[in-house]
Amino acid sequence: MSAERPVLPPVRLNSEAELARDALAAPLFVRAVRLARWAGPETRVGAGGELVEAQLPAAAEHLGLPADDEGAAYASEAWRLAVDTGLLDVTDPEGEGEGEDDEAEGTVTAGENLALLTTGSPQEILAIWLDGLDAVHADATAPLLDDFADLVGEDGSIDFDALDWDPEEEAEFLDGVLGNLYLLTLADNGAGDAPVPLPALAASMIVPDDMGEPTDDILEQVSEAMMRLDDQFRLLEPIGIVEYQPVDEALMAEAGDPADTAAGADEEDVTRYGMVRLTPLGLYGIRARMLEAGAAAPAVGDLADKGADALLDGIAYYPEAAARAEIQLWLAGRGADGAVPAAAELLAAARGTDEGAPLRRLHCQQALALAGEEAEPAVRAVLDDPELGGLARVWLAEHGATDVPAPSETMVFWLAIDTIAAQLDADGELDELQGLVEGLSAQHTGFFDEVWRVDHPATAEVLEAMGRLHSDKKAAKDARKAAFKARSRAGG
Repeated sequence: MSAERPVLPPVRLNSEAELARDALAAPLFVRAVRLARWAGPETRVGAGGELVEAQLPAAAEHLGLPADDEGAAYASEAWRLAVDTGLLDVTDPEGEGEGEDDEAEGTVTAGENLALLTTGSPQEILAIWLDGLDAVHADATAPLLDDFADLVGEDGSIDFDALDWDPEEEAEFLDGVLGNLYLLTLADNGAGDAPVPLPALAASMIVPDDMGEPTDDILEQVSEAMMRLDDQFRLLEPIGIVEYQPVDEALMAEAGDPADTAAGADEEDVTRYGMVRLTPLGLYGIRARMLEAGAAAPAVGDLADKGADALLDGIAYYPEAAARAEIQLWLAGRGADGAVPAAAELLAAARGTDEGAPLRRLHCQQALALAGEEAEPAVRAVLDDPELGGLARVWLAEHGATDVPAPSETMVFWLAIDTIAAQLDADGELDELQGLVEGLSAQHTGFFDEVWRVDHPATAEVLEAMGRLHSDKKAAKDARKAAFKARSRAGG
C-alpha cells in the first residue's frame, strides 16, 4: 500500500572486524597469502602470470601439500588468486608480442594489497577478499573442458561455439542459486540457516512454481544442475562463502542419477546428495554482489545514521526482530542525552495522511517503547495532536502515568481506524488481525454506527476489511454498511 516492499529481507551481518578475520582464515585465501609472501626475485611466471610448471612442486611443498598433480593444482589455484587480488604484481615477459616464444617468462613482486592484510582496515581487507570472490566465481562458471585439444583449430584458435557455453547465462544461473540460498538463510528472521539439500536448491531454479509432479525432462535438468552445482560449490567453499558437503560419489554407482531418488529419500539419505550452508562471510559476500548488480539488499544498521523519516519508512516491512534491532541502533546513535530530541523527531516523522502514515505511526510507537521513560516530554507535547494524541496516551498509560487526559470519542475511533490500517498494510497474521478487529469493535457500543464518520483516509478501506474479517455475521454486515456510508461521505 505505501512504501515499496523490499524483495529481500534485511540481513544481520557480523561486524566488519569479524568478517575480515573470517576472510583472512578462508583456506584458499590463506594459501594465496602464503604464496605471495613466499614469492621472490627468482620466482618464474609465464606469459599469463601463472606460476611456471617447474615451480609448482616447490610452491605446493611450501603450502604443506604433496608434490603431486593434486598439490600442484592447489598451488596453481592459490597463485592465481594472489595475482587476481593484487597480493602479487606480475611483470610481463620482455618483448611480449614481438615474437611467438611461449617459453618467455616474467617476474613477480609483492603487490600493494599484501601489506594491507596486516596494516589495513577491515574494510580494505574485505575489499581484497571480494576481489577474490569475484575471481573464484568466474572460475566456477567457466566451461568444463573434457578434451581441450578438440576445441583448438589448425590455426591455433579456440572454437568457443563448440563449447555450448554462455558465460552470462552460467553466471546468472549461479547468482540465482546463491540468491535463493541467501533468501533461505534469512527465512524466519534468520532462523533458516540450516544446511539446504542440493536437490532442493537445484530444483528451485529449474522446477516451475506452478508445476505439480515434475516431468522426466525436468528431473533430468535438475540432475544436470545438481552435478554442475556440486562442482561449483567445491570451488566456492575454499574462499569461505559456504560450508559444503559434496555429493556422495558412491551414489553414482548405486543409482546413476542422484536427482531421481532424492525427493523420496529420508533425512539421512538426503545428506548424501549434497548439503550447503551459507556462512556469515557468505552472507556478506553475496549481499555485496547483489548491491553491485543494483539489487536492493538491506542490512540491519543501514538506517542508523539516517533521519527518523528514513527510519520509519525503511523498516515499514521489516520482520519484527529486524525492525527492533534497527530502531535500537538508531536510538543508540543519538546517545543518552538525545532521547527527547529523538522522540520528537520520530513523532514528527509519523505525521501524515498518505497511505504509509498508519504504518509509520505503528513503528513510531514501537520506537518510543524502546526509547524509554526519557521520551516522556516529547510524548506529552503531542497530546493535543489529532494524529498523535491517541498514540501518546497509549504510551503514557503503558509507562504508568496517572495524569493522562481522557481521549475524545473522535480520537478513540480515529486511533482504531489508524491501528487497523497499519496492521492491514503490514500484512500481519490473519488470526491476530481478526482478534484486533473484533476486540476494537467490541470495546464501544454502536461502534459501526459512529466509526464511518471518522475523518481518516483509510476509514472505508478499514471498514470493508472488518466486514471480511469479523467472525460475527451481524457485525460483519454492519461493517460493510458502515464502509458504504464512509465511501458515500467521501464522495465515492
